[in-house]
Amino acid sequence: MNKSIIANVMPEETRVALLEDGELMEISVERSENGPLVGNIYKGKVKNVLPGMQAAFVDIGRDKNAFLYMGDAGRQAACRRLTVGQEVLVQIAKDAMGDKGPRATISLTLPGRYIVLMPNVDYIGISRRIEDEFERERLRQLAEKLRPDGMGVIVRTVAAGKSYDELMKDMAYLTNVWSTLSTRAKRINAPALLYRDADLVIRIVRDYLTDDVTEFIIDSQEAYNRVVDLLRYISPEFIESVRLYESGNYDGDLFNRFGIDNKLETLRNRRVDLKCGGYLVIDHTEALTVIDVNTGKFVGDTNLSETVFQANMEAAAEIARQLRLRDIGGIIIIDFIDMGKAEQRSAVMAELEFALKKDRTKSNVLGITSLGLVEMTRKKARQNIHSMLYSECPCCLGKGRIKSPETVVIDIKRELRKLNKRSRPGGRLLIQVHPQVADFLNRPGELKRLEQETARSLVVEATLRMNPETFSLLWKSD
Repeated sequence: MNKSIIANVMPEETRVALLEDGELMEISVERSENGPLVGNIYKGKVKNVLPGMQAAFVDIGRDKNAFLYMGDAGRQAACRRLTVGQEVLVQIAKDAMGDKGPRATISLTLPGRYIVLMPNVDYIGISRRIEDEFERERLRQLAEKLRPDGMGVIVRTVAAGKSYDELMKDMAYLTNVWSTLSTRAKRINAPALLYRDADLVIRIVRDYLTDDVTEFIIDSQEAYNRVVDLLRYISPEFIESVRLYESGNYDGDLFNRFGIDNKLETLRNRRVDLKCGGYLVIDHTEALTVIDVNTGKFVGDTNLSETVFQANMEAAAEIARQLRLRDIGGIIIIDFIDMGKAEQRSAVMAELEFALKKDRTKSNVLGITSLGLVEMTRKKARQNIHSMLYSECPCCLGKGRIKSPETVVIDIKRELRKLNKRSRPGGRLLIQVHPQVADFLNRPGELKRLEQETARSLVVEATLRMNPETFSLLWKSD
């Protein structure tokens, strides 16, 4: 599989796309004005302690306080020691979403290229993606040698095959960061930012640039220079795969050149078409995301059972791709087309789990419920692409539905009848509505019947700028 990383960098926004064999699989967007908080470490001040919820709210100097949950047994003891006004070091684990503030943790982590340093946890972990037991044990022994006393280490996937010296170089950098951070924390007053996680371009180098990436294309000279300088220090073998994009006579930007902009536009659609003729419908709610699988135009060429099975198999792979592409997190419910055979259900589940292995974000497929629905979860930390690119519709307020013109006309009639009870008939009324509603009111005989019923002269004015659900009734002088 050939992987390409495409980075479009502007002063206001950075966009990075991951392509696998030319197909868009992931997209990340970061904006300068409201960058993500995940990974940032703050010296915060406790504003409120909630023992009943094993949690506290911590002022980190942002618009919203961070929610600090202390759910496990060890943290519950720490939570009981928290008092209002106390200063505490916290790291943001999840960005603010909707009305909820950011979520914080006292388990601090400093990620490097090959390892993650955990300054206040005595623990050694090896990436689950490293499956070779001999390599896992070798890395565990190296981690034991290089970690500082009392601190923890997680060995990352890209550390496979790396030497002690390469890992030690990473550790030296991270321990220096921690030392600087700790010193600053002692002399600065809360709330204050102590450590900011790397920007999107550097995080991509740190987390995504692996042996299977054939090219990393960047359209900013400044960002290109930073990436090359970093790679000279941590992984010089990858420098050859990084290149600066120069548009030449081409008018469009890098994303446009690779056709990514057009693919991004499809992310607002609920419906995702499958190559076989079937389709998915993806709906988001406050609590979970629901994905429905439909056969659509796919009729197969053998029998119904096989047709359904083929559609579900293709849907399983596409669902895994859409979860990555749209960065859908939290609880996910999938309604595959009903299958009568147990072996077919097992095969579809295996296909889904296999496709999810390509996803760097942790997911957990829980199984099939008694209603035949697949339950799964996917870790949610940063604001997803959908909520970043789009805002709530002022007409439907996020419902995805507005009143039909016929419904609005009935609302107008109801209001006119109320008006008749409150005031004497007569006079002229101007009804201002959206053009679609005006078309209903101007149907043959409609307005005349309404004038006879209300004993008023009615004038309809189509106003394009009006919300299709609203209307106004104004007295009109002759």
